[in-house]
Amino acid sequence: MSTFIVRLDPGRAAAGVTRVAVKDLIDMEGLPTTWGSKVVAARGTGGAVSDAACLAGIRAAEKAGAAVIVGKTNLHELAFGVSGINPWYGTPVNPLDPRLVPGGSSSGSAVAVASGEADVALGTDTGGSIRIPAACCGIVGLKTTRGRVGLTGVQPLAPSLDTVGPMAATVEGVAAGMSLLEPGFEWRGGAPAQRIGRFRPPAEDWVDEAVDRMLSRHQGEVVDVELPGWGAATDAMSVILMSEAWSVHEKLWRENAGELSPDVAARLEMGSMIDRTEVAAAWEQARRWAAELAAVLAQVDVIALPVLAGAPPPIDEAARMTSLRYTGPFNLAGVPALAVPALAVPAPGAGGAGADPPVVPASLQLVGPGHREDLLLRTALAIEEEGRAG
Repeated sequence: MSTFIVRLDPGRAAAGVTRVAVKDLIDMEGLPTTWGSKVVAARGTGGAVSDAACLAGIRAAEKAGAAVIVGKTNLHELAFGVSGINPWYGTPVNPLDPRLVPGGSSSGSAVAVASGEADVALGTDTGGSIRIPAACCGIVGLKTTRGRVGLTGVQPLAPSLDTVGPMAATVEGVAAGMSLLEPGFEWRGGAPAQRIGRFRPPAEDWVDEAVDRMLSRHQGEVVDVELPGWGAATDAMSVILMSEAWSVHEKLWRENAGELSPDVAARLEMGSMIDRTEVAAAWEQARRWAAELAAVLAQVDVIALPVLAGAPPPIDEAARMTSLRYTGPFNLAGVPALAVPALAVPAPGAGGAGADPPVVPASLQLVGPGHREDLLLRTALAIEEEGRAG
């Protein structure tokens, strides 16, 4: 049961019915919302009184016989971690290799899709929590534009950065998930990106090679771009996320710090040490970063880079995940970002000394202007189709 916290039994889904898994940070009427936390679960007073707003399209599809919710998925406790490890409900098992972390915080959602237990899963992404587990589990995940999907009934981590988005095995599956989140969502009209800007933060050679091979399928132009504010934006995002997480969960920490996952408790304590001056400076950096990113996106249609700098680490080295991710600055800017598996290649040493290295796909991240999820999906699909044709 480590993939799901609550497993529903809607009966065998008929052909053509989309099986949907929902991260247990999102309220579902009549079911508890645990946040992946034993403390929160123990404090619960029963089920949520109503669905989160983002479930409206899925409920309509259920009534029409086109979708069925199969359960609420596990997550890194409070959605505050990138490894996906959960000591209370068990850690979802990475289907690519059980030795490796599944990625977080939307670990159960990623594993439900990657293991074939759901066609679409909903996750949340505050600093990478959809794209990171998508990369770890070899699936597709979309961080939506900030504010595009309503957050009413979605339990917060850092309200200024939180987003909800879909995960699926394919680009078309993620597009189907967007249509459930936003009925009437259109993405097929129009052209894919014609000019892709390749950003190159430090990454292992096999990752860069896989991403470059993926982009070589693109029929348009690929040019290198620079993002000088990347490091400062990464730091600013962390300050804002940690500070807001502390504001949200201060009472929980003060009353129950010893009953939280040690890594989560430690991060909350770090958030308590951030003062208003630091937060104000981080928001000023956010404004500069958004302007820098917009200027680059005025010269190219989308930006491409890896989601992770290397392979997902073994579970006993989970702390390394923090240094591998290339996701947070796009949460800071509020723009959409899509994680897509690149060509599968061996990731040297990921399995540990003396073990055969697992086959892990690198993950290509495509980033576009606000509210251009359609462009990201068309571009990713075109790259996939060009690869199949080749």
